[in-house]
Amino acid sequence: MTATIAGAPAEIPRRPGHAWTMVERNLMIYRHTWPVLLAEILEPLLYLLAFGVGIGTLVGEVPWLRDTAITYPQFVAPALLATAAMNGAMNETTFNMYGKLTTDKTYESILTTPMSVRSVALGEVCWALIRGTLVTTAFLVVVSALGLARLPAALLVVPSALLIGFAFASAGLLTVTFLRDWQDFQLIQLVMLPMFLFATTFFPLEVYPPFVQVLVRALPLYHGIEIVRASFLGTGGAHLATAVVYLAVFGAVTLAVAVRRLERTLRT
Repeated sequence: MTATIAGAPAEIPRRPGHAWTMVERNLMIYRHTWPVLLAEILEPLLYLLAFGVGIGTLVGEVPWLRDTAITYPQFVAPALLATAAMNGAMNETTFNMYGKLTTDKTYESILTTPMSVRSVALGEVCWALIRGTLVTTAFLVVVSALGLARLPAALLVVPSALLIGFAFASAGLLTVTFLRDWQDFQLIQLVMLPMFLFATTFFPLEVYPPFVQVLVRALPLYHGIEIVRASFLGTGGAHLATAVVYLAVFGAVTLAVAVRRLERTLRT
C-alpha cells in the first residue's frame, strides 16, 4: 500500500478522453472559420465548368456502361465529387494537422489532459470525415441543381464520400508523420496531382494501354470515383464490391500504421 500525506487532497481518478472530444474542438473552431470550406467547393466547380461544360461541348457523349452514352459533364461531375471528398479529408490530416504538430504545438497541450494519442488520431480522422462529407454534400447539391445527378440514387454519394474520406484521412495521417518541414508538401502534390489527372477523372479507363490500366486500378482515387459514378448513374456491378473492400482495407491498414507512428512522434 502507498501512504498518503495527511490533509492532502485525494487524487481524482481521470477517465481516458474520447475521440469525439477532438471532433467537438474542431467544430467549435470551424464554427467561426467555416468560409474556408467554400474554397474546397469552388475548386471542383471551376473544374466542372472548365472541363465538363467547356470541353464537354466539343466532346459530346461518352460511351459508358452497358452501351449507354452519357454526356461529358455527367462523366466528369462524379469524379470531381470524389476528388472533393479526397481533398477535404486529406487537407485536414496533412496541412492542418502538421501545423498543430509543429507550429502551434496543439497536441502537446492536449496530451496533458486524459486524452491519449490514439484518441487524438481517431478524433482527427473522424473530423476529416465530417469535413470531407460536408464539402461533398454541398457539391452534390450544386451538380444536382445542374441536372447532372440521378436522384435519389445519387444520395448514395454521402456514404461513398465517408468511405473515400476514411481512406484518404488515414493516408494523410500516415503521411504527416513522415513530413520534415513545410517544403515536403510539394512531395504530396507530386503524388496527388498525377493521381487526380489519371484516375479516370477526365478519361475512361479504356483509353489507356493495358499496362497503364493496371497502374490506374491500383490508385485509391480510381476506386473512389468508381463508387461515386455508380451512385450518380444508378449502375452497379461486382467491381463496386472490389472498390469498397479496397478503400476499407486501405484505410484500416494506413490508420493502424499511422496511429503507431504518431504515438512515437508525440511521445518523443
